[in-house]
Amino acid sequence: MTLSNQFFDAHPSLRFTVAIENLMIAAFTEFQLPTIEVKTESITEGGQNTYVHQLPVRVESATTLTLRHGIAHSQDLLAWYSQVLNGQMADAIRQVTVAMYGEDHQPLMIWNFRDAYPTKWVGPTLKSSDSAVLIEELTLVHHGFSVE
Repeated sequence: MTLSNQFFDAHPSLRFTVAIENLMIAAFTEFQLPTIEVKTESITEGGQNTYVHQLPVRVESATTLTLRHGIAHSQDLLAWYSQVLNGQMADAIRQVTVAMYGEDHQPLMIWNFRDAYPTKWVGPTLKSSDSAVLIEELTLVHHGFSVE
C-alpha cells in the first residue's frame, strides 16, 4: 500500500496530497489556489463613445495557497513549520507539490510551487481517540508555480 492510499483509506474525502521535496507528507480535503489577475488601464479615445479601451498593464498573482482539513501520519510538516518559527528560512524554503486525485485515486492535476514555506498553521481540536496528526488549515507562500 502506498502512502497516498493510506491517506485515502483514512477518509474518502481526502483528495489533495502535499509533497515537500518529493516526500508525501499530508493529505487535505480543500485546496485554495492562488489568484491570478491581469490589471488593466482604461484609455478613452476621442470620438469613440461606445466603449473605453482596456489595455493590459501587468499580471498580479497572489503568492499564497491554502490547504484545509488535513491529516498527516508524521511530524514532518510540523517540523518544517518549526524551521520558519525558529528563523531558519534558508532551510525552510522548499519545492512543494500538491496533487489532486480522482475517485479512482489517480492524479488528475499536479501543481509544483517553487521556493515555498509555511506562513500559517491552524491546529485542530485534539481527541484522545484520534491517532493521526490533523491540520485544520495550512497557508504557504511561494515564488511561482507550474501545472502538470
